Amino acid sequence: MLRVSDLALSYGTTPVLEGVGMEVEDGEFVALVGPSGSGKSTILRAVIGLQEPSAGKVELTVDKRKVGFLFQDDALLPWRRAAENVALGLRLRGMATNDALKRAEEWLGHLGLHGLGHRYPRELSGGQRKRVALAQVLALEPQLLLMDEPFSALDAITRARLSQDLLRLVEERHMSVLLVTHDLEEALALSDMVYLLSRGPKARIAGQYPVPIPRPRDIIKARTHPEFGPLLERIWQNLSREVVGEPGKD
Repeated sequence: MLRVSDLALSYGTTPVLEGVGMEVEDGEFVALVGPSGSGKSTILRAVIGLQEPSAGKVELTVDKRKVGFLFQDDALLPWRRAAENVALGLRLRGMATNDALKRAEEWLGHLGLHGLGHRYPRELSGGQRKRVALAQVLALEPQLLLMDEPFSALDAITRARLSQDLLRLVEERHMSVLLVTHDLEEALALSDMVYLLSRGPKARIAGQYPVPIPRPRDIIKARTHPEFGPLLERIWQNLSREVVGEPGKD
């Protein structure tokens, strides 16, 4: 679905990434973790063409129209109702207004917002707005979903419930996902593979960790899996070494 090979990227004369290689297979959920400022979000921007690599390449096996991007901050238009916000991307792709609104209401229902399509963003809670933003992306039926710290501003309970709903929809629709997160527990509970990015400048992939927890998955029960704790500790130790500038020991 996605292959990043020997990716290097700089901001002006400042190197950010060097020799980064990673893959997202069809139907695979991949998490990318690493120290702050290491270039995790930069990789996402390179995937969708917002950042031009200085070396290496990004290969997609799907049309870029089938790549969805969920940002940390929602991009809801405050003067449009929830259903209208979800329908906007569909309308821009040529779908008739009534059909787009019908599909928008369906996706709001999938995400627990049945009957709230008439509300404006200001009339919704933070968790509800994030669900609308997710519905806006998923209504376009992406095959690859990129997410940049999408739930970081939510409280723990809201975050867990939304993460579980996301995981259910991803599994049902066999979507591929690349998630950038600072939360190691979130990374392990959701993903099939975790990549650890070293600290910058010239950040690289410092570790690759398969997550041996079966699917379908409950993100709370996943934390009680016998492999969860040891794998979390292993990644944490290597991440800590990267933060203080010592190479990991995988």
